[in-house]
Amino acid sequence: MSQFNSKLVIDQLSDMVFALVEPLIYESSYLDTIIIVPKGFESDGASVPRIPIVYEMFGNRAHHEAVVHDYLYRIDSNPVAPRGVADLIFIEAMKARGKSCFVRSAMYAGVKAAGWTAYHKRKVEDKL
Repeated sequence: MSQFNSKLVIDQLSDMVFALVEPLIYESSYLDTIIIVPKGFESDGASVPRIPIVYEMFGNRAHHEAVVHDYLYRIDSNPVAPRGVADLIFIEAMKARGKSCFVRSAMYAGVKAAGWTAYHKRKVEDKL
């Protein structure tokens, strides 16, 4: 069963960047493994365009899920995930947290369209 086994505890570093104060633990059925995003990991959350209607519909909807996705996009994540797998884990995690099919589908389409710009560009310990 896919589920988060910890809460998202963050320190807001700027308007767009936060760091984990505690590890974020996600159990993925797709990978049949536990993913542990380490304390100190920096994320910018879900990269939803700041277009008023779009942001109102999809902004601030998937912080837990975006952290796991950002982590899996790093070169040295554990496990190392191909981009397509990381994207599938993102949608799996949204489903596990009860996001609607509409939100899941739209946000998944967003990472499929634009995720290539961030995939394997940074290491886990890199600061944003």
